[in-house]
Amino acid sequence: MKYVHTNIVADDWKRLAQFYQDVLGCVPVPPERDLKGEWVDKLTGLTGAHITGIHLRLPGWGDDGPTLEIFQYDNSNERLPIATNNPGFGHIAFQVDDVEEAVAAFLANGGSPVGELLVHQYPDGRYLTVRYVADPEGNVVELQSWSEKQG
Repeated sequence: MKYVHTNIVADDWKRLAQFYQDVLGCVPVPPERDLKGEWVDKLTGLTGAHITGIHLRLPGWGDDGPTLEIFQYDNSNERLPIATNNPGFGHIAFQVDDVEEAVAAFLANGGSPVGELLVHQYPDGRYLTVRYVADPEGNVVELQSWSEKQG
């Protein structure tokens, strides 16, 4: 068994995919998807489903690593307000070299802050620097780094 991908349903898949490429270094895995037909309806439980999008290779993994699947449906439901406690998947997390730098990149590229920057010492003595942000479509992302000393 192996983990394959996480899916984000986007309002504008091309814009959101470009955001993850620019900010976190994700890499497109061709081909772009254009999915429709009886098999897609049966799979999704929808009638007349039409899905477009792409897979992005996640940073830190080789060519066979997991992907972030960014799909857009022709007809989507209304998005819930940004909140870390919405039902369903809560967030995705990325380990970064510098959390403050990654947050700045998120904000400069259309993302938004969710929580505050936090440094927390774990019982084993390591320090976690962490912050929640949202991508341009309101999906919550955790940016984190670990160190042996504070700062």
